[in-house]
Amino acid sequence: MMDDDKLEDLKHFVHLCKNDPSILLKPSLSFFRNFLESLGARIPPSPEKGEEEHLDELDEDIIESDVELDDTDTVEPDNDPPQQMGDSSSEVTDENRDAAQISKAKALDAISEGKLNEAINYLTEAILLNPSSAILYATRANVFVKLKKPNAAIRDADAALKVNPDSAKGYKVRGMARAMLGLWKEAASDLRLASMIDFDEEIAETLKKVEPNAHKIEEHCRKYRRLREEKRLRKIEHDRKRRQAEAKAAYEKSKKKEQQSEHEASDPDSASDSNEGKIVGIHSVSELETKLNAASAASRLAILYFTATWCGPCRFISPFYTSLPGKYPKVAFLKADIDEARDVASRWNVSSVPAFFFIKDGKEVDRVVGADKNSLEKKIAQYAG
Repeated sequence: MMDDDKLEDLKHFVHLCKNDPSILLKPSLSFFRNFLESLGARIPPSPEKGEEEHLDELDEDIIESDVELDDTDTVEPDNDPPQQMGDSSSEVTDENRDAAQISKAKALDAISEGKLNEAINYLTEAILLNPSSAILYATRANVFVKLKKPNAAIRDADAALKVNPDSAKGYKVRGMARAMLGLWKEAASDLRLASMIDFDEEIAETLKKVEPNAHKIEEHCRKYRRLREEKRLRKIEHDRKRRQAEAKAAYEKSKKKEQQSEHEASDPDSASDSNEGKIVGIHSVSELETKLNAASAASRLAILYFTATWCGPCRFISPFYTSLPGKYPKVAFLKADIDEARDVASRWNVSSVPAFFFIKDGKEVDRVVGADKNSLEKKIAQYAG
């Protein structure tokens, strides 16, 4: 029997061969290669001259450059608990509707006096009395914008648009809030819709600030979509040539070994690499499910970070996120670009970036939205134990 140390060395060597079968082409390992072939194994052929460099080129990720944006008016995301919302299924009586109007009038007086928090309280009273009024949600959203609380404003604007999909004020306020978060494309889309429904000068002024950034991002996305498509086509061509080379090698081998019984043997899938101390890029739903299943099997916390190359707050938080695997080696750190992995972002209903989802046993247990370093690390310490 082989002792434990030598057995571990053998396991390590097999692992290396699975990751890079070209190791077996070394002259010093010809004895081992001949032994594997005698068992019916198929050793991948040696890459043709120049192909190794091409493989390296295909494996390289497309590193997107930063977009030069004007982030002058952006703010740090607000992470307050969600504000009170009315029950949209409840029936609104005439008495409640009149009382809501009185609370709204008090709110407008408070706004004119600069008492914005007091106005929020009055508008909340009005919404609870009349949750079917889109204008009440939109008005409170506008106050949240004045208070520089864009996430709260977006929640109210969404509620307004749910009640009335043609609410110009709902689109307008949500566009202004998204601009405060640096979500330039989404902001431009909302403001354009608001302008089509009910144009006003404030929308026009905000669009003048938002559209230059939105156009830069749109051009940036078109450029990298084109580069990714070119890379995909190169990979398809490379895979076609590789399959041809493998078929040719298999045919020549069968001719040389006519007296041997020929059988097909496929290498088992490589064992999943240890990703401890690393951040793993996610590009598809199936890839994410594989990583989450592996984390669940190992009883590990997984953190899924949604980002975007054009997102200012993402650029602020990314270096900090990159440093976390070294501090929490037993946590699976994952990262997905919402423009590249659109199916993943859609599956997790991502509406704002940066966003961090805490996942255990395949289920979300918590999340952090925004570039809040303290909340992020506090929750990692809470769930990683």
